[in-house]
Amino acid sequence: MKGFFYGSATAMITPFDENGVNFTAFGNMIEYQIVNGTDALVVLGTTGEPATMTEEEKVAVMKFAKEKVAGRAKLIFGTGSNCTAKAVEASKRAEALGADGVLAVTPYYNKCTQKGIVEYYKAICSAINIPVIAYNVPPRTGVNILPATAEELSYIPNMAGIKEACGNMEQICETMRRIRPRMDLYSGDDNLNIPIMAIGGAGLISVASNIVPAQIKQVAELMAKCKLAKANKIHEKILPLIDACFVEVNPIPVKAGCNMIGLDAGIPRAPLTELEDEHKKLMKKCLKAAGLKIC
Repeated sequence: MKGFFYGSATAMITPFDENGVNFTAFGNMIEYQIVNGTDALVVLGTTGEPATMTEEEKVAVMKFAKEKVAGRAKLIFGTGSNCTAKAVEASKRAEALGADGVLAVTPYYNKCTQKGIVEYYKAICSAINIPVIAYNVPPRTGVNILPATAEELSYIPNMAGIKEACGNMEQICETMRRIRPRMDLYSGDDNLNIPIMAIGGAGLISVASNIVPAQIKQVAELMAKCKLAKANKIHEKILPLIDACFVEVNPIPVKAGCNMIGLDAGIPRAPLTELEDEHKKLMKKCLKAAGLKIC
């Protein structure tokens, strides 16, 4: 299916404090996104650190997000797992809690075959009625959705798209060629936002937009209107900040960046650690260069 959402989506961080999830801070972050025009919020994706959260915390976060967003943006819950049965149950729960769609990362660690990928997404899609976006991020999972596999997935009725973060533009172009008539493609790599939109990407699912949502939204809008020069001007201004957001494993840097601009992101949960001091200096420099005020 095509047209689930267009524009910019933010892969939301989950702010933690000593008591667990900091819902006051999370609510402020949701408002920051909506005020700045973000079209969709991805909650409990990789950036949200669901691997370190209890099931009770995940449910609480989904319920809170649903109430807080109140229909002002599309709400997408992360439900992927390395166990198909768990991914199916998580997707059912997301639908029951009011998600507009789900984002399901490929099975990780198990390193299934391409056939296994297809069966995984068929199981998820057949269990729910809302749109499903596949998430391809081989550097994290060890599994790569190849273009021919993406084409097969595109024939599943509620398969809405693929978030691409494989980092290989040649592969992404071939995937786009194969799925274009039936399914959307989204950038899952902020560095490749411009080229992915240029080949017909439907939107951006961004980590950096936790910090610069208005700019990411502008890039998506301008590229959709084929205004490449204007889009490049914005993208190039924030590109050093984008790079800084990945100077250590996500979401370590973006949480530090959010803290620096006054969004109370807290710190990542173990085994992730706080941003190294030299990288904090780099983040501050890039935030200032992007025109942001340090608190």
